[in-house]
Amino acid sequence: MKTALAAVALLAAALSASAQSSFFPQESETAAAEAAAARDYLAAKSRWHNELAAFARADQERFPAPGGVVFVGSSTVRMWTRLSQDFAQQVPGGVVNRGFGGSTLADCALFARDLVVRYKPRHVMVYAGDNDLAEGRTPLQVLDSFARFANAVRAELPEARISFISVKPSPSREQLLPQIRETNHVISAYLNLLPNSEFIDIYTPMLGADGRPRPELFRSDKLHMTDEGYRLWHAVIAPHLQNP
Repeated sequence: MKTALAAVALLAAALSASAQSSFFPQESETAAAEAAAARDYLAAKSRWHNELAAFARADQERFPAPGGVVFVGSSTVRMWTRLSQDFAQQVPGGVVNRGFGGSTLADCALFARDLVVRYKPRHVMVYAGDNDLAEGRTPLQVLDSFARFANAVRAELPEARISFISVKPSPSREQLLPQIRETNHVISAYLNLLPNSEFIDIYTPMLGADGRPRPELFRSDKLHMTDEGYRLWHAVIAPHLQNP
């Protein structure tokens, strides 16, 4: 745990130094990093072509007004079909749902401009990370992806509030619960250092008295949520959404 906290502190210090232009990598290192980022972006854009095209069509039909709330992340967000209705009282203009199934927090970081910044929201809600862990990434690698996402958003929307919805405890991924807890811990610690941000804990209320995931909150695949699961999420998240 101490190692994880030290890593958070070091990462936060490095990000702060970079933002203040007091950290200057060699030009060759910068070029190599930019080239690698460009390759990753193009590969992700090809992989998620259909989903991105669907978002583009939705924007053509009705482009969201600035100053709203964007939810971005994996299938847990995508499958929240009543998202706008559920938060109509907190967000009268409706929320923008930019969840894309199977995506990772690494994908969200790559698409921060495409799926968040372009809408100029006042508040960003992000849920992702469990797919990263399922693919073999470590909690600190997931933290790094979240930091990249937050930096990309704040670079162009410095006043936007960023909320991270904790990684949920899915029964099908019960073997990953130690990594899930560690991921939630390090991201929560990082958010304590990031102004105008917050960590929203849905992990704890999704556990039963036995400390295991509550089965009634999940569908038969033991990964995606039932209506009852989304009702719980709404109850936890709603107090964090404020009218402009």
